[in-house]
Amino acid sequence: MTIAVFLCSLLGAMALGIPIAFSLLLCGAALMWHLDMFDAQILAQNLIEGSNSFPLLAVPFFMLAGEIMNAGGLSRRIVNLALSVVGHVRGGLGYVAILAALLMAALSGSAVADAAALSALLLPMMVAAGHDKGRSAGLLSAASIIAPIIPPSIGFVIFGVAANVSVSKLFMAGIAPGLMLGVALWLTWWWLVRKENVIPPARKSLAEVLQALKGATFALGMPLIVIVGLKFGVFTPTEAAVVAAVYALVVSLFIYRELQFSQLYTVFLNAARTTAVIMFLVAAAMVSAWLITVAQLPDQVISLLQPFLEHPKLLMALMMLLVIVVGTAMDMTPTILILTPVLMPIVKAAGIDPVYFGVLFIINNAIGLITPPVGTVLNTVAGVGRLSMDTVVRGVWPFMLAQFGILFLLVLFPDLVMVPARWFYN
Repeated sequence: MTIAVFLCSLLGAMALGIPIAFSLLLCGAALMWHLDMFDAQILAQNLIEGSNSFPLLAVPFFMLAGEIMNAGGLSRRIVNLALSVVGHVRGGLGYVAILAALLMAALSGSAVADAAALSALLLPMMVAAGHDKGRSAGLLSAASIIAPIIPPSIGFVIFGVAANVSVSKLFMAGIAPGLMLGVALWLTWWWLVRKENVIPPARKSLAEVLQALKGATFALGMPLIVIVGLKFGVFTPTEAAVVAAVYALVVSLFIYRELQFSQLYTVFLNAARTTAVIMFLVAAAMVSAWLITVAQLPDQVISLLQPFLEHPKLLMALMMLLVIVVGTAMDMTPTILILTPVLMPIVKAAGIDPVYFGVLFIINNAIGLITPPVGTVLNTVAGVGRLSMDTVVRGVWPFMLAQFGILFLLVLFPDLVMVPARWFYN
């Protein structure tokens, strides 16, 4: 009965068009009523405590770093570097998009921010060169979702707090799978454009490549500082977020000088707005998470899945299929916050490594950003590129299937995640 109250109250509120954060609060109130312990003071107290977390301070600073990166010219220099290195080969602009996405993923941690920047910079160039609009938009969408997987990742921060898992270990464990997703996109793009008659840009001279590298040196310095600092324990993920934001600000204001002091208000306001939405979702989800624990709902779910606990790979595959279904209708952050308190006890009962599960869970949620009909990244690329949603969906599906292939490859072979992860965080 508890499971029915949880699902009906949450899905019913969402079906009525109530925002997800308020739906989570209504779900919490419904569970309290069902358990005969309704108390508005407890509801308010858990709402406040839900966002009172030191690790969550990383979220606003990583969001700010992403906003500064796009406004201060760091994104453009990363794209120019990729263009000078691989732009001249057949289908070169697609490889530029993938390489730029991998580099920018290590700067912002936000798929939407990367999608907006890549679409504005590369989509007009790809279309002008003769590449199919839908295919180009689809590649940019799929490449952008690598951002929540390669550190720094806002998704890993939220999951780490909700699941009580080391954010630093999640960051390190996300590097290898993120690169694998990039390789999958690279091979898929090569297969799709091998028969195209698109004339690539001229090869850059060595002097031009070195000039582009020199221009992007300070932009590349940010992920290097963050990853090396985390690996050697110089700072925590929260401190790394502050370092990233300050570094991006100094580079944009005083070295590249593309960000003016008059623009700071807008940059900080945009970061604050996005952060407010995320933090309210986190706070509301923590109310439901507390009540889920009190109602012993995970124990009921574990009893239902008892036959699968002795088969971890099958259980992981079933959980990944569940996340895929949920991801078609829900954005990344609420999916993490709603499913984490339900699935983590199952993960622990089956003896699955929480870091391994967290990496696959975030990869799945990231792919959900390009699954229609919700697909936040799809909407972003369609809006920036002034394309119809149907056009972007038509172009993204080959890349999405390739990324799902990598996901289930990681389900079958956990060492592909854990062996590199142990090397990084040891």
